[in-house]
Amino acid sequence: MKKAIYLGLAAVLLAPGIAAAQAQAPKGLGTEEFGMSPRELVQAIERTEELIARCMREQGFQYVAADSTTVRAGMAADKQLPGLSEEEFVSRYGFGVSTFYTGLPPQLSTGYSPARVGLGERNVQIFRKLSPADQVAYNRALLGDDVSSTFAVALETEDLSRTGGCTRKALAETFKPEQLKASHYNPQDALINKDQRMKAALGFWQREMKKAGFEYGHPDEIEPDLRNRLATLTEGGKLLASKMSADQKAALRKLQDYERLVAAKSHKMHEEVLTPVEERIQEELFSRKVQ
Repeated sequence: MKKAIYLGLAAVLLAPGIAAAQAQAPKGLGTEEFGMSPRELVQAIERTEELIARCMREQGFQYVAADSTTVRAGMAADKQLPGLSEEEFVSRYGFGVSTFYTGLPPQLSTGYSPARVGLGERNVQIFRKLSPADQVAYNRALLGDDVSSTFAVALETEDLSRTGGCTRKALAETFKPEQLKASHYNPQDALINKDQRMKAALGFWQREMKKAGFEYGHPDEIEPDLRNRLATLTEGGKLLASKMSADQKAALRKLQDYERLVAAKSHKMHEEVLTPVEERIQEELFSRKVQ
């Protein structure tokens, strides 16, 4: 019944006569992360990776600049596991924020890890050949304090504010200062959110989430909130899951249960209500047809 309601709402919002976007997207605005075009994104990835490699060399470490295909593979690995659809992944693991937490560096992870994928196999092997002490120094140079915020993860989540080390330094030379802030929002998404159809869909989403006990104004608020909660619980990701006290492990399980519930509720509505509306508005905004 709920699915029918959600799909019905999307159909109503997209029906003829409903107020549509009045203007095209501003010149220069693309459909990729941070409002870039596909070409601009590839160029930004390649420039950032070359700068990371240079910075690491200056600090005495070997790092092979990953190509755009490798970084994009890390981005695409978000909420994906072989044999599982995204819906099945979300049902079992939420958004993959707290549910896979180990506290280990991404290069040493053996399961789900978009961060490891985005670093590239050559860099993973370089890291694994280092002594434990050198591994700590290597990741401090590469990633700073938050070793989970690799370049690929930061790009996919469109949150560069958590990056550190050579990654942060390279990003600062590639991206605009405002794009490095946690408050930065994709200009394409901001434009879509202004459309009356999306406002109506988001209002429905917010009311349904509140009924389920979740106080969020927009789906984009959920993952940052989960990451903040996890960081608080794990001392910024420095606490190994295997070394947690009984109370800490219980708190982590509670967060994981919460993540699964909020992810399942939000994802279903997002796919059935928000995505159809978002795609229609995006198509209208970026259409180059002359009326």
